[in-house]
Amino acid sequence: MARYDDLPYRTCVGIMLINPDGLVFIGRRASGPEHVDQTHVWQMPQGGVDGGEDTWAAAKRELYEETNARSVEKLGEVPEWLTYDIPRTVAGRAWKGRFRGQKQKWYALRFTGKDSEINVASPAGHKPEFIDWRWEPMKNLPELIVPFKRPVYERVVQEFTKFAKK
Repeated sequence: MARYDDLPYRTCVGIMLINPDGLVFIGRRASGPEHVDQTHVWQMPQGGVDGGEDTWAAAKRELYEETNARSVEKLGEVPEWLTYDIPRTVAGRAWKGRFRGQKQKWYALRFTGKDSEINVASPAGHKPEFIDWRWEPMKNLPELIVPFKRPVYERVVQEFTKFAKK
């Protein structure tokens, strides 16, 4: 097994889905080795980029696979890749021990559909990632995510706050 410090980052996208009221979709994770308590189990949709896949296409695909939402319009993106390391204590269990964390390209999308379009229990062609969801004020997101992802969420909130305002 490779040393933790030598492991690469998994290429991933993150999606901030913002409703017309300026609130953000967060889902309650079904499970994962990084769960540390019952407070920090919420996150925005995210997922891996397939080989050769464009990150914008991956973001739309991941959003649909995790939430069933397709009624969206692109608002913006964080210009650079954001990275986080997973704790060494769970590195061997996450992604079969192949990655030390993720490098993520983040997109802000406006949700233009009705809440009934969102279905985390039976998402399109995917096993459920979330067991519940809600709309949350953007400023609250960093406190709801697992602590090791908090700096990424703080940066994403900073970058996309302008889209929460009507």
